[in-house]
Amino acid sequence: NQDPIGKTTRSNPVTYVKAYDEIRKLFADQPLSHQMGYRPTHFSFNSEGGRCEECKGEGVVTVSMQFMSDLQMVCESCHGRRFKNDVLEVTYKGKNIWEILEMTVNQAVEFFSADDPAERRIVKKLEPRRQVGLGYVKLGQSSSTLSGGESPRVKLAYFLSLEKAEPTIFIFDEPTIGLDPKQIIEIRNLIRTLGKEHTVIISTHILQE
Repeated sequence: NQDPIGKTTRSNPVTYVKAYDEIRKLFADQPLSHQMGYRPTHFSFNSEGGRCEECKGEGVVTVSMQFMSDLQMVCESCHGRRFKNDVLEVTYKGKNIWEILEMTVNQAVEFFSADDPAERRIVKKLEPRRQVGLGYVKLGQSSSTLSGGESPRVKLAYFLSLEKAEPTIFIFDEPTIGLDPKQIIEIRNLIRTLGKEHTVIISTHILQE
């Protein structure tokens, strides 16, 4: 359905499809991380240790305005980068963890394209997001900013990323809402592929579907 996959700024699509776990492991395996004693949790903005404690990994601080709407300002400590400076010194192929999260899915798939087992695992998790037409979404983009048409496609991408899946009944609520003609064709093809091994039920106002 079109319910959001996360209602807070701490949730993002790359976490939902489990690709962030592999990215954090990759950064924790770098020489500087070993030297500093960094673990995968240091590269999560949801955990103490590596995140900026001034904004708690949000990248922004909220200022209460009492009788007016709260004001959000870029964190002066991390300048919106969500992590401590020491953690941002750890790089992989010249990019730190914040720069990776600023990449779109398409950019990340191209970046992690080397013949390396760790990179292949990341691409395998990200590729389904391209298949469902979400290649333009940033890895670290908040799930709460996704539209009603994007959230169901993230859920579909997660299912497509699974190694093995039991026969499943899929009920799609307006699966192509807000998509351009090319993306509609791509989603239709994916649904037809699902229909070969699973049961698919679609609720839509578009008779052609």
